[in-house]
This record gives sequence, C-alpha cells and structure tokens, in this order.
Amino acid sequence: MKSPKFLIAAVSALALTACGDAGSGGSRDTVRAVGSSTVFPFAKAVAESLARSNPDINSPIIESTGTGGGMKLFCAGLGPDTTDMVNASRRMKASEFADCQANGVTDIIELQVGLDGIAFASAQGGIDINLTPKIVYEAIAKTPYGEEQTNETWSDVDPSLPDLPILVYGPPSTSGTRDALKELVLEVGCESNPEMDALKESDEDRYDQVCTEVRADGKYVDQGEQDNLIVQKIEGNENAMGIFGYSYLEENADKVKGLSLNGVDPTYENISSFAYNGARPLYVYVKKAHIDAIPGLKEYLAEWTKLWVPGAGLGEIGLISSPEDVMAANAKAATEFTTIDGSDLK
Repeated sequence: MKSPKFLIAAVSALALTACGDAGSGGSRDTVRAVGSSTVFPFAKAVAESLARSNPDINSPIIESTGTGGGMKLFCAGLGPDTTDMVNASRRMKASEFADCQANGVTDIIELQVGLDGIAFASAQGGIDINLTPKIVYEAIAKTPYGEEQTNETWSDVDPSLPDLPILVYGPPSTSGTRDALKELVLEVGCESNPEMDALKESDEDRYDQVCTEVRADGKYVDQGEQDNLIVQKIEGNENAMGIFGYSYLEENADKVKGLSLNGVDPTYENISSFAYNGARPLYVYVKKAHIDAIPGLKEYLAEWTKLWVPGAGLGEIGLISSPEDVMAANAKAATEFTTIDGSDLK
C-alpha cells in the first residue's frame, strides 16, 4: 500500500496539471499569496509593478492574514485550491516546515526579500520615552519576572519616566511582528534578571510564558493584522504608543514619530546596519511544485528581485535592502528555484 504522503503528492500533482490547462475546470491563472501584514504592502507593490509591465499576466492576489495564519494556509497542501506563496515577517519555524512536509509541500523556496525594523512610535508631539528592552518588558509583560504585573504608569516602571498611563497598541499573537517582538525585545528585557537564566534551564515552558506573554488588562491592546489602525490609534492619543513595522513609520512620518531603543533611533541606516535592536529580515516562501503550474509565478518572483535592490521601487515605500551578498544569493534562489532542507530552522 502506498503511503498517505505519496497519495497526497500524487493527487496534488494531478490538480496542478489541471492548473496548467487554461481550459480545465478548477484551473487557476492568478498567483495567490497570503501572510504578513508587514510584508503585504511590498508584495502588493511588486504585484502591481508586474501587472503594469506585463499586461498579459494577471496581477497576483495578496491577502494579509498574519505570518502564523499564512503559514497554516501555505502548508495545507499542493494544488490550485491552495496558496502559492506565504509572506513572513520572521523565518519559517521548524514545526511549520514539518507540517508542510506532512501535507506534501516538500520543496520550498525561501527568499529573504529585505530588512525591516520593529518600530516603537507615538504621535507627533506625543509621549517621548527613550526605551530599552527592560522598560518595554516590565511595561507590557503579563507576569514580569514571574511576579504579578502592577505597573499602571510608565513612572511605575522607572521613576525617571513620565507619570502617564501605559497604553500600547501592538500586533496579535498570529503576527510575525509579535514573534519578532518576543525574540528581539521581550526576551532580552526578561533576561536582564539573572534569575531567568536558571528558570530557562529548569523549566523552559515556564520561561517562555514569563518572558514572552503580554498583559491582557487593556494596557497592551491587540489591534489585529491592521498596522494602519495602530497608526490611527496613536495619532489620536498623545499618551499612547504603537508597535509596527518600520515601513508604516516612514509612510506616516507626518503623523507619528519613532522612539529610540537603547538610544538608537529606528532609521533606514540603523536598521540596515543592525545597530537598531529591533532590526529583522523579511521573507517570502514559495511552493516549487507551483512554479511551472501557475501562470505568472516565475515572473512575480523575478519582479521581486528587480524591486528589492537599493534605489528601486520597494525602497520608496520603506523596505530596507539586504546586504549585497544576501541579495545576490536570494536572487539566485528566485531564478534557479533552489529549495531549503529545513535543517537550520528553529
């Protein structure tokens, strides 16, 4: 008896064959991508550029589902009823790669499309705090260092800070921005307490809970996959702070201002050099099995490589180009369709 995995792959292969036949019922002639709200404006801009320069190719359909939600859709299987790509504001997890493999999505192309930063911001003329990972952690953690969260104002966190209520609008648990916030800021702040090293050794699950869970008492407000809504919220409240991708900060520089982290401002130069603590890579994942089956997919990947270089279109809307060697390696992957084996995923 053939294995379930073989059967999934066989059925998907038949479905994809139908995809390539424009006259088949159930075929698809438009690229579909899901995923990160941070990568969404870049992916959409690439889709629009492709459509302008190739009128015979349908403009790809891009949906903002969040990185986590997008990964689930991407790894659900192969065929015209599944998405071709997932945009991600963090790297694919080993558990997600395993889910893909189990569902027949065995050949995955990984592209680092550029860099971004987790920006902390407030309204122009609003609250101004020189943040550190420790301050952020103690302000928004559910149980800072395993203790009850009692901080109501910023001055409760540190007497030198403004005596204003803590109010932070940020990404939901399904967002790659939230994952990056945990890794790059919250865990760093949590580890300022030496007792947390011992907790990590003795009970890693408890450590993850203590160091990465955010409070749910109205001081940290989850705004869903709507970074523009966060901008609107902080613009309308001078005491509020927001967390979103750098591109939204740059796009709304007339309304909001970036707040420093460890004394470093969230700027293009500081993120590209990784001087800014919140700097992170952005990714796109593609099903190799769909490359020849979905019209326009090859061309869409090629369009990414044209627009992610310095001075090209994506830089104008806030994408920070990867270092030259990284760009070259990813341009090769985008044209030769090389796949990852998942061995270095976490």
